[in-house]
Amino acid sequence: MRVAVIGAGIVGVTTAYELARDGHEVAVFERRTSVASEGSFANAGVVAPGYVAPWAAPGMPAKVLRHLFGRHAAVRFAGWPDAALARWLWRWWRECAPARYAVNRARLHRLAAYSRERLDALTDELGLDYERARGYLVLLRTPRDVERAQPGLALLREVGARHECLDAAGCRRVEPGLNGDTPLAGGIHLPDDGVGNCRQFAHAVKQVAQRRGVQWHFGCEVLAVTPGARPQLTLRRVAPQDGVAAPPHALDVDAVVLCSALGTLPLLRPHGARLPMAPVYGYSITAPLRDLDAQALGAPRAALMDETFKVAISRLGQRVRVAGGAELGGSLEQLRPQPFATLHKVLDDWFPGAAQTAQAQRWKGARPMMPDGAPLLGASGLPGVWLNAGHGSSGWALACGSARVVADLIAGRECAIDTDGLGLARYRAAARAAVAAAAQPAA
Repeated sequence: MRVAVIGAGIVGVTTAYELARDGHEVAVFERRTSVASEGSFANAGVVAPGYVAPWAAPGMPAKVLRHLFGRHAAVRFAGWPDAALARWLWRWWRECAPARYAVNRARLHRLAAYSRERLDALTDELGLDYERARGYLVLLRTPRDVERAQPGLALLREVGARHECLDAAGCRRVEPGLNGDTPLAGGIHLPDDGVGNCRQFAHAVKQVAQRRGVQWHFGCEVLAVTPGARPQLTLRRVAPQDGVAAPPHALDVDAVVLCSALGTLPLLRPHGARLPMAPVYGYSITAPLRDLDAQALGAPRAALMDETFKVAISRLGQRVRVAGGAELGGSLEQLRPQPFATLHKVLDDWFPGAAQTAQAQRWKGARPMMPDGAPLLGASGLPGVWLNAGHGSSGWALACGSARVVADLIAGRECAIDTDGLGLARYRAAARAAVAAAAQPAA
């Protein structure tokens, strides 16, 4: 089949590769000038299936309210929620019920574990190098943090994730560079998890996919998708050629896969499918290390998570990345100072002086979040249109598995994992609207 993939973030790139691997003729359309230029550009880089969990969890609404008044709050509102965000928060609140959380977390973990298997397989099969390091250490600053970690530990045991509970000395054996002056009650070490440069991986897979025949169309915006036996794209070049804007033009294909994150919403809305997807913004800083010795004692070795502030510290080659924060409302262009101050604080608490922070690259990205935390994979309800979107803050951790699942669904093959609850059907109203719209005769 001739398949169009919309979006060249980590989800779109891996999807294009898997489809080309299946023998399809694949074309990718991306409005930016390169792959991994938006939400995949400077994320934390952590791949830790055991800690991939829905944001909608028991007790989270109360935690969000408490965080609102903290100087270094993990969750912030950028002004009052508008009507769309208020509706999303209502659905999210309902998903925080313990029974719903258990179902949603099981779905996510199943996909995350499979995705790590696919990531490992692709890394070995294709010989990819993307600044990968093994090991993920969750830092628990206080005895209260240790107490609050117990439900998470029970879930790790339940899913069979290899882990070890450590005291402060054990944490410093894993990460010798940890600052001894910062209080530390203990930690959880997951040796099979780790970190990798998502953007570098995307570029490497893009090159492999290109050799398999995938065509890449950058600076090309998809204005509309018309479903049908032969879906049609309406395209427009973002960057005018020779100073003259090219008019929109149409392209017919056999199938379309929407890997366009929040850009999925305007493409589906004209067809009656109104998805409850909202941007949850995250921040990061990336700075070169002062000591480039790979075993330098003052620098992180792999990936860490400060459980108190929900901030990740990642070693990416000769750089350190600090990422975190969950901001609701506002816009991508508004770079607020306080989230960056929190990132600097956490880095200075654990690895003071390790990075040249004066040279830090600042970044803010939008995470396309569904209320229940799971992505949308599979049929959209519109003929010829498929979904691979809504991965929230776990796009990198879920990308390889999601891509393989969607490729298998398009091919009509049985998937390697149970995909129940990962499709649009769980949002029945949106699914019904899409089907009803598709059944209407063309005007």
